[in-house]
Amino acid sequence: MEQSLKEKLWAYIIENNPELMFNLQEDYSVQQYLDRKIEALRPRLRQWKKDSLPPYIIEEQAMLELTADLRPSRFHYIRDILEKEFLPDFLRFREAGVLTHEVVNLIGTCKEIFEAIGFSEENRKSRRLRYAVIRTISEYLEQHKKE
Repeated sequence: MEQSLKEKLWAYIIENNPELMFNLQEDYSVQQYLDRKIEALRPRLRQWKKDSLPPYIIEEQAMLELTADLRPSRFHYIRDILEKEFLPDFLRFREAGVLTHEVVNLIGTCKEIFEAIGFSEENRKSRRLRYAVIRTISEYLEQHKKE
């Protein structure tokens, strides 16, 4: 089950947190990261098995815990804003095959905003956060059009 959870967690990261995927690959620390996440979950896995929970419930609970610190996805948040508010740029990036790369760059550019305002399930619909990110994306796009 642990190997299956590692595979599912990695698939989740690829889909929802490519910025983390790139960082882990760059540092050659993918396996260590996955191992640490599973190690931290082991006591809960043992307890769930001891409680005779069905495997599919254990897996579902495990994935919720393994991904708790990865939600909500900054990648999807910025990608959605880029698509809704800056459609020509979104389409240009997609056509050029650099959409993921540019969204990851924007995550880094918006890092201070995410940290200052906070980015969580509770406030991901915050207008203040959204407008700050839109302003930062606009500045990023203007700067890169000049280059």
